[in-house]
Amino acid sequence: MKTFHFFPWKSRIFPILFILLSMYKPSTAQTTRNSHHEIAAKASSKNDWENEKIFAINKEEGHVTFIPFANTEEMRKDESYTMPWKRNNSSYYQLLNGQWKFNWAKEPSERPVNFYKMNYNDSEWAEIPVPSTWESLGYGTPIYTNVTYPFLNNPPFIQPQDGYTIVNEPNPVGSYRKEFILPVEWKEREVFIHFDGCYSGLYVFVNGKKVGYSQGASNDAEFNITKYVKPGRNILACEVYRWTDGSYLEDQDMFRLSGIHRDVYLIGVPKMHVRDVILKSDVSDDLKTATIQVKTELTNKGNTVNNSKIRVSLINNNKICIDKFEMNAGKVKSGESIYLDGKLSVQSPNLWSAEIPNLYNIDIELIDEYGVVKEALTQRYGIRKIELRNKKIYINNQLVIFKGVNRHDTHPRLGKAIPAEIYMKDLLLMKQNNINTVRTSHYPNDVKFYAMMDYYGMYVMDEADLECHGNRELPKIESWAAAFIDRNVRMVQRDRNHPCVIFWSMGNECGKGDNFYKVYEAIRTMDDRLIHYQGYNESADMDSSMYPSMEVMIKMDTTNSEKPYFLCEYAHAMGNAIGNLKEYWDYIEYKSNRMIGGCIWDWVDQGMNKPGEADNRYYYGGSFGDNPNKEDFCLNGIITSDRAITAKLLQVKKIYQYIKFELEEELLKVKNEYAFYNLKDFSLIYDIYKNGRRIKSAKTELPFTPAGHSADIRIPFKQLMIDTNSEYYINVYVILNETTSWGKAGHTIAEEQFIIQTPATAAHASKSSGTIMLAADKNWLRITADNFETVFNTDEARMILLRYHNSDIIYGHEGLTYNGYRYISNNKRDWKPTAFEVKDFSYQLAEDHSYVKVITKMEATIDNITVPYCVNYTIYANGTIDVDATFTTNDHFNLPRLALQMSLCQRLEQVEWYGRGPIENYWDRKDAAFLGIYSKTVSEMGENYGRPQSMGNRCDTRWLEIKDKAGSGIRFSGDVPFEFSALHYTDKDLFFARYGHDLGNFHRAETILNINAIQNGLGNASCGPGPLPQYLIQKNKEYNLKFRMEPIR
Repeated sequence: MKTFHFFPWKSRIFPILFILLSMYKPSTAQTTRNSHHEIAAKASSKNDWENEKIFAINKEEGHVTFIPFANTEEMRKDESYTMPWKRNNSSYYQLLNGQWKFNWAKEPSERPVNFYKMNYNDSEWAEIPVPSTWESLGYGTPIYTNVTYPFLNNPPFIQPQDGYTIVNEPNPVGSYRKEFILPVEWKEREVFIHFDGCYSGLYVFVNGKKVGYSQGASNDAEFNITKYVKPGRNILACEVYRWTDGSYLEDQDMFRLSGIHRDVYLIGVPKMHVRDVILKSDVSDDLKTATIQVKTELTNKGNTVNNSKIRVSLINNNKICIDKFEMNAGKVKSGESIYLDGKLSVQSPNLWSAEIPNLYNIDIELIDEYGVVKEALTQRYGIRKIELRNKKIYINNQLVIFKGVNRHDTHPRLGKAIPAEIYMKDLLLMKQNNINTVRTSHYPNDVKFYAMMDYYGMYVMDEADLECHGNRELPKIESWAAAFIDRNVRMVQRDRNHPCVIFWSMGNECGKGDNFYKVYEAIRTMDDRLIHYQGYNESADMDSSMYPSMEVMIKMDTTNSEKPYFLCEYAHAMGNAIGNLKEYWDYIEYKSNRMIGGCIWDWVDQGMNKPGEADNRYYYGGSFGDNPNKEDFCLNGIITSDRAITAKLLQVKKIYQYIKFELEEELLKVKNEYAFYNLKDFSLIYDIYKNGRRIKSAKTELPFTPAGHSADIRIPFKQLMIDTNSEYYINVYVILNETTSWGKAGHTIAEEQFIIQTPATAAHASKSSGTIMLAADKNWLRITADNFETVFNTDEARMILLRYHNSDIIYGHEGLTYNGYRYISNNKRDWKPTAFEVKDFSYQLAEDHSYVKVITKMEATIDNITVPYCVNYTIYANGTIDVDATFTTNDHFNLPRLALQMSLCQRLEQVEWYGRGPIENYWDRKDAAFLGIYSKTVSEMGENYGRPQSMGNRCDTRWLEIKDKAGSGIRFSGDVPFEFSALHYTDKDLFFARYGHDLGNFHRAETILNINAIQNGLGNASCGPGPLPQYLIQKNKEYNLKFRMEPIR
């Protein structure tokens, strides 16, 4: 067993300073906190933004997030005291968000060089909201690229590449101006300006004076502007470069957008103030006691010696102090920083976990020598114990499996400027759908999101803003090491007090190199959490993989290693995907040696709106004329760009659920696989169905059942099963008893379906009454009876007319014919037409004229793959038609589907079926789609994909009815369940429709019905393995499809 020990204050020198100084070794390095940046800057005459050694000028060292208050009473009354993402009302905090004056220039030579001066006339400038990304507002071109840099790959320089967008927009510069009023009460205080994020290079000017420079688009940046400001009116000016040498390290799979994309604010602190607070809890093995180590850094910016003390208090959720300590700072000289260490103790602590996220407040008061509180601040903090035992992660003595997603900052209208309500929407959707882990791919998120994840409960792999995917040599080049380290250390400095952060990730897809060993040492000096980096497992505390097949994952898991094993990216969710998720998790949860979980790629589609167009029009790479681009490879989410629930999300919810069920006879075993929840907080509902109709429902509260235990619930159903020729099944649901912070009472957290009886015998129609009449010539066959007529085109061996009671069923002569095509994002994007060849057409009338058999033999060829198939019809005088089709595959078969397709008349818009639903489902993605009777219109049978593709399938269908509003139409049924889709589009339509909003141009009045003999599973082959072998159509095999068509009236 390994217990993590934390000694972040081994050195009086901050780790980033210590490491960088050891690299540069300047003789005067310790004269100021920022001297290492200054000296690096003097070493080169290149542009700051084309010099990998310059990433900060006059920028403050990082620290944890806090807002200072004038006194404790003001602080504890503020809404942000318990919910730190809420608007802060401290009298020493000023949010600068809002409308700023803005000028955009396509290259540095065209920027207004003197814009920062006090008397500069900006009256002709536009206004822009801050935060925002300027491409989202029509300034310049959004560029979606994955690996390929949007400029010539020649680090550290920003140079054009032929054919790229950068040729016409060499390096856009955004110039910002903002007037602010500094309260007179701040006159004797130190004033800092804080930027939570800016793409990509930021110069800051105040009142005509240059303050400093920053890179690291998703790291925060803070500058001391005390000597530049004055009470009253002040002018802030910012110059933002779209591309810098830092852009080589921000090569993430996303739209490349620019600007001040997170909050900007001022804080005023006393001359003697708290600069940083570092917290670490130590919990006893029996979890009965805990201590919290508190390290406080005090800095004196005044001109005189200061004699102060701090008081640190531990406050519970009832705002009662349960422990505190005071510590004298002694005499702190001007310009000096000191560090005070103390401990808080807790008996029977309320521990933090993602399931039960108990939090405390740790209040720090700075008190002067007269006993007056000069500054108050707080940290929302969770006490938890993290251990590595037997290659697995334990939190508070419980094994935790990380069921996660990767998440990008993205919004279709706002770009990377994500408001708090969108973070909240994401988080609550995750909680409601059994996701317990977020990897902040591939950069630190807005600090408000971490505060929410602390509060609502979510485990986090916090990832540095570091990806040089397009140039994997950079980790080997020493001159880049400081930038690698800075981006990681600043992340740790900001986020280390957040209990939600379980892992640090040093970056993503950068390749291998010694720079990552240096990054590791920098982080390890500061903190003891496990460190991750998939690109170079040797440099990290854990092994990690991306998109392994089941075979590769199992091989990796069984490798002789003491490290835990994590899938940092798997189940690539691009388009119609998330196949065989169940198989991954059956292994991870119940068979693995050292696996601790994984994160699906990814959470939300990254579709973007175009300025001036409707919010429901989503675009991707290439849509903006951007080059290079990766087209729709940014549409990888398990939710859509507008954050709508999808079938993929519901499948994830089902597979990730923490309660499992087993049914034996009438005893239901409810297995509690949560780490901390007790089943007593939930109720169980069970519904018993006969042939899709509910015949009994009951609800019961679950008994006291701790994590890792099971409860037995008796479900008396046998007395209801009185018909051996009927199908019976049970649905069980576990729901919340009471409303929680993230879910309403009644919300379903786990569910299962059990089929307890299948029909003993197949249902057969009664013999037909009436007489069949035939009429034929050389190219058609007409079959008629009372209130029934059908016609075959003998040249095409195809039914072209079907009419019941003088109402047509088939539209446009498009009766049943072979369809082997299915376009989803992991297919080749080239349309291959199908060629048909008739091998035989014959028919045979029964002697009593009660039925006729029509026999067709065909060959269909797609892309040189030939599929022989037969479709035989037995047609009865009452209009019933039995269809018996066979398809034969050969050695060269490589098509995704064996199906029959037909077009139905436009009046037939109502769909009702007994099968899996209501959501679309596929062979390897159907666990969340329960058997039932469902109704929709044809228009509702699709799924919302950012790039249209084959969709809308339903599996295990017993019967299907497609009707008009009056209830007339056609019924399909089979002794063996079948798959179907019913849409207003063909697969070809979906192939050629480029965007979701294009579908209106392809919409057909008729219904395109596909009934499948079989189709491949979905797999995840857009980036990763295809379907598992058991979900593939086999070669050299004959497949059969039988169903019955009957009139409905």
